[in-house]
Amino acid sequence: MTSAIDLTGRIAVVTGASRGIGYFIAKHLAAAGAHVIAVARTVGGLEELDDEIKAERKKTGKGEATLVPLDLADMEGIDRLGGAIHERWGKLDILVANAGVLGTISPLGHVEAKTFDKVMTINVTSTWRLIRSVDPLLRMSDAGRAILISSGAAHSARAFWGPYAASKAAVEALGRSWADETRNMPLRVNSVDPGATRTAMRAQAVPGENPMTLPHPSEIAARIVNLANPSLTETGMIYQAKHDRWVAYRMPE
Repeated sequence: MTSAIDLTGRIAVVTGASRGIGYFIAKHLAAAGAHVIAVARTVGGLEELDDEIKAERKKTGKGEATLVPLDLADMEGIDRLGGAIHERWGKLDILVANAGVLGTISPLGHVEAKTFDKVMTINVTSTWRLIRSVDPLLRMSDAGRAILISSGAAHSARAFWGPYAASKAAVEALGRSWADETRNMPLRVNSVDPGATRTAMRAQAVPGENPMTLPHPSEIAARIVNLANPSLTETGMIYQAKHDRWVAYRMPE
């Protein structure tokens, strides 16, 4: 695996790194030379990722990983993660806030309170807590890059997707505010709409769909990793990975 950008010596956090898009983002970042702090609940998935990064390193000499088994519902654990990064590296160059849950696809009135709360906790509150924890570290980088994984659902607000759509809209609002706060700094903050991708979450959301008609998460991840490039200038925008294009926000008409 190779990457067009050089991230040698850069420190990256990827949440939801044990599978899907997050797994392959972590692999691509490591292939580009980054030290990846891979965060996820599933230890087995993290260990598989580590094995692949080590195998790639033997061939290219690039990339390392630190595994962090962590449930992002553990807010104090997120705080400790920031503290540990500060103690070991004194900075952070790349944040990929990828972890998320779908909840249920159903009418809003049928969504159980515990399901709604979980979607908001994992998708929104933990993202804010992560931002809070690593913002000072990203400001210490010469080219901090924050990549918040969103969804087209944040804008389409389709029937039965209410909690997930609301959570991703909230993530984008956090990102836009953060980008505006840091506009005159080296830190760049953007949201990503991956588009429909061949992942377990997509299969859960649209069970009747033929997954082979969708791009593999490795393909989408390879595009997203370019947002970690130190030469990136865009901030406060949405990157539509499926179409490889940037989209600016605008007020309702």
